[in-house]
Parts: sequence; structure tokens; C-alpha cells
Amino acid sequence: MKGIVLVLRALHHGENSLAKELHATAVRHRTEHEVHHVAVDLAQWSREHSDRITEAAAHYDVRLSGPPAKSAPGGILSALREKTAETVGRRPEPALLLLHDLGDLHLAATENSLYWEMLAQAAQASRDRRLLGLTTVCHPQTLRQMRWFNTLIKVLSAQALTSL
Repeated sequence: MKGIVLVLRALHHGENSLAKELHATAVRHRTEHEVHHVAVDLAQWSREHSDRITEAAAHYDVRLSGPPAKSAPGGILSALREKTAETVGRRPEPALLLLHDLGDLHLAATENSLYWEMLAQAAQASRDRRLLGLTTVCHPQTLRQMRWFNTLIKVLSAQALTSL
């Protein structure tokens, strides 16, 4: 059981981190409407995963802290980021920043996917239906996150990297 608890902790941290980075990416790339809106939706998936992990961990008498507080949408820093994004528009530099962000997000989701796979294998081996149900719901969404990041990287790379 100790190993399962370690994986639950790693997943909880990973999903919270991914949600936070997705939210930051949505803010940074507000002018890229598809990126902004899908990143917000994917961040919600990760927050839901975190909540489900917290519930599952409680079954093992493990208390996990909740997700980090979501930053307020207003504020001077937020307004500055938005204005900067509008000003630079579609110049190559924002495209390179977006590629970098997508790469980081893809790697974070891949790490989460590996932990989901480990947890699924442990759930099968221990015949733990609760954990198996958790992985059955959450892991496919993580795989969808990875595919979306990968697709955008493929779509944006050629133009962003050859227009310098």
C-alpha cells in the first residue's frame, strides 16, 4: 500500500501542477483563442483529477492538500499580460513561446500518464476496484491532453520555426 500512496501523491502533485500551467498558458496566449479556451477546459480536467485523487487517498487514510488557489482573473499583472499578448499578436516570438509552453505541458501530461498507468497496474494486481475506476476515468483524459498538445506542436512547428 505504501507504493500506491506514493503514486497517489505524485499524481496529485502532477495534476495540480498541470492545471496551474494550463491556466498560465491560457492567460499568456489569450489572443490564440483555441489555445486559450481548450487550455482552460483541460485545466478543469486536471483539477477534477486532483479532487478524485484526494478522495481516493482518503480511503487509505492519506490526506492530500487541495489544489492551489486559482489566481483571480483581474489585477494589474493579468492586465499587463493581456495587453502584451495583444500587442505582439502573431509575431514569431509568441509562436516560439507557445511551442515551448506546449512542449512543457506535453511532458507534464506524459509524466502524469505514466503514473496513471502505474496506478492502474497496481489496482489490477491488488483487485482494488476504487483505484481501477479512478484510473479508468482519469487516464483517458490525460491521454487526450497529450494528443492535443502533440497535435498543436505539429501544426505550429513548421511555420514558427522557419519564419525566423
